[in-house]
Amino acid sequence: MKNRILAAAAAIIVVAGIGWLVLSRKGSAEPKYRNVKVDKGDVTATVTATGTLSAVTTVSVGSQVSGICSKLYVDFNAVVKKGQLLAELDPTPFQQAVEQSRANLDKAKVQLRNDEIALTRAKRLFADQLSAQSDLDAAQTTRDSDVASVAQAMAQLKSNETNLSYTRIISPIDGVVVSRTIDVGQTVAASFQAPTLFMIAQDLTKMQVLTNIDEADVGRIREGQVASFTVDAYPDQTFKGSVSQIRLSPQTVQNVVTYPVMLDVPNQDLKLKPGMTANVLVPVDVRKDVLRVPNAALRFRPDPADILGSDKGKGAAASTASAAPGSTAGPAASGAPAPQTGAPQTGHGGPGGPGGRGGPGGARSGPAGGSRSSSSRATVYVEVPDGKGKVKAVTVRTLITDGNMTAVESQDLKEGDEIIVGLATARAGAAASATQGGAPGGRRPF
Repeated sequence: MKNRILAAAAAIIVVAGIGWLVLSRKGSAEPKYRNVKVDKGDVTATVTATGTLSAVTTVSVGSQVSGICSKLYVDFNAVVKKGQLLAELDPTPFQQAVEQSRANLDKAKVQLRNDEIALTRAKRLFADQLSAQSDLDAAQTTRDSDVASVAQAMAQLKSNETNLSYTRIISPIDGVVVSRTIDVGQTVAASFQAPTLFMIAQDLTKMQVLTNIDEADVGRIREGQVASFTVDAYPDQTFKGSVSQIRLSPQTVQNVVTYPVMLDVPNQDLKLKPGMTANVLVPVDVRKDVLRVPNAALRFRPDPADILGSDKGKGAAASTASAAPGSTAGPAASGAPAPQTGAPQTGHGGPGGPGGRGGPGGARSGPAGGSRSSSSRATVYVEVPDGKGKVKAVTVRTLITDGNMTAVESQDLKEGDEIIVGLATARAGAAASATQGGAPGGRRPF
């Protein structure tokens, strides 16, 4: 019995030892940080915005007279030529007005002939001294008044004939009917302004995008810059355009100032349609073959106690606790360069993007990553070999960013070096949070 107890106890001890050994080896082999290698490549800073596609020339065809639409000759998407008849209003009341004007003109002409005969008779009687001067003057006045009446009747006839011609709605340009707001039998009221009956786009093979650029970014936009954009109808296809105009007509909505920017866009295959929403991206700066680091590496902040040369993290922890949450300022650890503020922000423009600022009609613009200044200082961290989880701070000078990668310059960093972008395990992140006690500026797992 005693031997059985001793054997069971020995077995339990052996199993516990093996388990402890396995767990300890697993814990020691598990990496604490996630690293990526610094590489070289191109970084392009861009400004993003949303806009609306439209034809270069769009003409609103209306009516200058009121009436009932009696005939309709074109429909949506109809190709029309200049001078082509689009629709007709009921001409009956206008024809009656023309006929009445012609009758009034004939009556005025008859009266003029009669009074000219009377004037001739008055002149002959006055020459024979058979009538007074007043009779001659009255005849002359009546005849001159008839001349004016004839001219007035002729003007009224031309006016009514013009109104009659307005009942025929004619296309002013060659193009495509993109909108029709009238049907046969519908009454057109043109009392105060000409109603729009048709919208005709002149040439859909050439289109334009009207977008609004934030005042903070418009200084980096230049005429002739090549831009790209996508539309929801073809999310996998990128279209090209060029900046053709930066309009000097600021728009202010909720204290946000934007400037209209026009892009010229070819549309030979007619895929793009008027009214589509374009997500525009304008490259404003390019750096070729530069060191690139992920933006996550610029945001990562380690436990101050893990920074090489820190005095158990006491001073660094106090500095970190005083930093604002989300700030790019790192811990001011002794023996390590203090990270500087102003690291590139990674906000993206466009609707709802944190990097954009609201524009009119939901149009927003903003840099697709990148600080406003040309360069600033930031800090990245590298693991110390055999440093038992210690990290070393490396100061870099940031140039531009595309929202994911940032171009940097540093004498202490070269291509192929591994930098930390976050914690490797949730267990390490939980331990770091417990160490920091939730203080702002501590490590944030990515």
